[in-house]
Amino acid sequence: MTLSNATDWTIDQGWAAYSRAEHATWRTLFSRQMALLPRYACAAFLDGLQRLPIDGREIPNFSSINESLRAQTGWTIVAVPGLVPDEVFFNHLAHRRFPSGNFIRSADSLNYIEAPDVFHDVFGHVPMLMNPAMADFIQAYGEGGMRAYQLGVLPLLARVYWYTVEFGLVKESGALKVYGAGIASSFTETQFAIDDPSPHRVTFDLNRVMRTHYRIDDFQETYFAIDQLEDLLALSKIDFAPRYQKYRDARTFAPGDLIAEDRVLQRGTGAYFATRPAR
Repeated sequence: MTLSNATDWTIDQGWAAYSRAEHATWRTLFSRQMALLPRYACAAFLDGLQRLPIDGREIPNFSSINESLRAQTGWTIVAVPGLVPDEVFFNHLAHRRFPSGNFIRSADSLNYIEAPDVFHDVFGHVPMLMNPAMADFIQAYGEGGMRAYQLGVLPLLARVYWYTVEFGLVKESGALKVYGAGIASSFTETQFAIDDPSPHRVTFDLNRVMRTHYRIDDFQETYFAIDQLEDLLALSKIDFAPRYQKYRDARTFAPGDLIAEDRVLQRGTGAYFATRPAR
């Protein structure tokens, strides 16, 4: 993994240095997801993927993607060596730059990686940036993230990002569809999030989500579904300051909790998580 000396942690993608094996891993990941996502992904994801030079032949060149992405949305992808400090991440998002790892997982780790790689970041996130609601929401999240970081309440806002941008579902044509990148880039979680009886599916409520912990190393115990992608625009216009004051020391909920106020779409059995370590 290339390290960065830049204050913004950006590096050259190093596209020419990718090996044939790394391109083959991309092809495997891409083909697996494209066998699933026409059924599971929301229309905006599939449309965004089609409108960008992202395909199953090889790891995309960021320069080629940026030509289309910048012209249509004002966003660009910048290469980084992995996870970056929170304040760096927020600054990039606030200026419509999406940080992407330039490395790809190994062929023996197709289903799980600790740090987001180029497949998660580019395949999972970038197609949704073509949707105006998501594009503006992520920029607003970057701006809000810098404020939350300074106020010491970042976990409250991070939960919103997690349960929307990373692991969000949307109601579409009478069914639940995937728009979160953590799901869309995962062969196993794509199926689990929609089909498995174990997790809860609950209508998104901002106050509830801000108080709900999540799992970082396993499937989610609860998925929150927005009514439509345009709801993200409403979230981007909310003044979070009163909520930070209210929920800074409020009771929090475990990932698998249901509460009386929940609008439950599907009550999960919890069977998968009964065999997993508690979080």
